[in-house]
Amino acid sequence: MRTIQLRRVVVTGLGAVTNVGIDTPTMWKSMVEGRSGVTTVSSFPQGSEWGVTIGGEVRGFKPDLVIDPREQKRMDRYCLFGVYAAAEAAKMSGFDFAKSDPYMQGVAIGSGIGGIETIEINYKKLIETSPARVNPFTVPKLMANSCAGNVSIRLNLKGSNTCTATACASGSHAIGAAFQSIQRGDADIMLAGGAEGSVTPLCMSSFAAMKALSTRNDAPEKASRPFDRDRDGFVLAEGAGIVVLEEYEHAKRRGAKIYAEVVGFGTSGDATHIAAPDPGGAGARRAMFNALKDAEVNLDSIGYINAHGTSTPLGDSAEVAAVKSLFGDSASKLAMSSTKSCTGHALGAAGGIETIATVMAVHDGIMPPTINLDTPDEGFDLDFVAHTARERKLNFAINNSFGFGGHNTSLVIARFNG
Repeated sequence: MRTIQLRRVVVTGLGAVTNVGIDTPTMWKSMVEGRSGVTTVSSFPQGSEWGVTIGGEVRGFKPDLVIDPREQKRMDRYCLFGVYAAAEAAKMSGFDFAKSDPYMQGVAIGSGIGGIETIEINYKKLIETSPARVNPFTVPKLMANSCAGNVSIRLNLKGSNTCTATACASGSHAIGAAFQSIQRGDADIMLAGGAEGSVTPLCMSSFAAMKALSTRNDAPEKASRPFDRDRDGFVLAEGAGIVVLEEYEHAKRRGAKIYAEVVGFGTSGDATHIAAPDPGGAGARRAMFNALKDAEVNLDSIGYINAHGTSTPLGDSAEVAAVKSLFGDSASKLAMSSTKSCTGHALGAAGGIETIATVMAVHDGIMPPTINLDTPDEGFDLDFVAHTARERKLNFAINNSFGFGGHNTSLVIARFNG
């Protein structure tokens, strides 16, 4: 049996498009300061029949800064977010992709629903006018893998080129897949994360029909309130989060700035319900356990968890139960916050966005707060970093992402020590 020596994987670039910042520094500053990006949705009209009128809509986005207007016509909104974020991450990494072996550089970008806006627009054309009015670029725009494909083309990435579609775990699954590719030696450098353009009429009304969304329409900035007793659902958001992962020696040779190290990845399946988590958090617990086992890190070493923390009654309860069950007495020593309290829930992009937040928490030694947490729910006796960010030297942190269908992922991020 062949033994593979696993290689170290570090983070050398970060790119973000969110409702609290259309670049990584702005997003991170907003999270640390506890600013909410949730507002009344303005991109489509809503009448009195709409029970939900708020969302984490990306505003002020100017793709022309990165993407040629002719190319934009061939991309869905979600893809524009992802390509833009990938361009920022690639630039931050300082790596010249054009001058390296293209077969050792790849991409893994997930999306929970892909080009939903394109589907909605073109179906309307079909039923209101005629099939002849359907855009010829509809198929390449609506594909969930089109973002990964477009990033591959732009940067000449001829190695692994994949897309994960595991609902709200998509971005983290993609990062985990890229991490493992580099560990095995299949790639030296990869762009990975998630993208979603989900604040659309059909998407919002569908989640509203499930009674999954917050209806706190009169106070949008207070609507996303993970772990709070008065939470009433998640806030639909959108955006992209892309990281550049690189083999350590490869990054060291070129003198790259290293923000953190990815040391573990764990997954599991709930096998419980298509849209609800295991109520006791068994699947979430197993994903964290597997990630820590992969990282060879003990429970006491974890100082911070960036929670999935969507602000739903069932989801938050399951995650708290999972953390308390796994960590036991060590749970009192760690802190856990949800940056979704600021951004809302960006579905398949959430894992990418929140991996960036976890990397920056470890790099800067700052844990972002859970805003709007006025009264923790009964039994929620963990340290949720309520309201205000806190400084703490972090050696290891976890990022959790859990999705409809019972998809659970956990990533272990370590402070880089050379």
